[in-house]
Amino acid sequence: MVGMEEHDVYGVIGEEGFARLVAGFYARVPQDPILGPIYRGRDLAAAEQRLRDFLIYRFGGPQRYLEERGHPRLRMRHAPFAIDGAARDHWMEVMTAALEECRFAPEVHSVLLAYLGPAATAMINRE
Repeated sequence: MVGMEEHDVYGVIGEEGFARLVAGFYARVPQDPILGPIYRGRDLAAAEQRLRDFLIYRFGGPQRYLEERGHPRLRMRHAPFAIDGAARDHWMEVMTAALEECRFAPEVHSVLLAYLGPAATAMINRE
């Protein structure tokens, strides 16, 4: 797996790997002091499905996300949420904890973190 490309991740961890990752993330969200209030009152199961389908698409799997929702337009879709640096950092902490719990191969872990960090930073929309 040396030199793993992003589109190779799905072939290694499959649906089950992404399902575990995203479920681990959303299991932690309600207790997080910053993310919990952002997600309060939202349909976490639907959010979990959207994130899972997006990551599957993004990392080489079936394109359900595109078929159901069209272009990701991540910044536009996240505009209604107040995301500042602290929210970004908490999102990454919670996602990293879920990622570590999954115990994927180091190459998979590295490829996912290399994408998730900058993607989370790009969602910042408040000072």
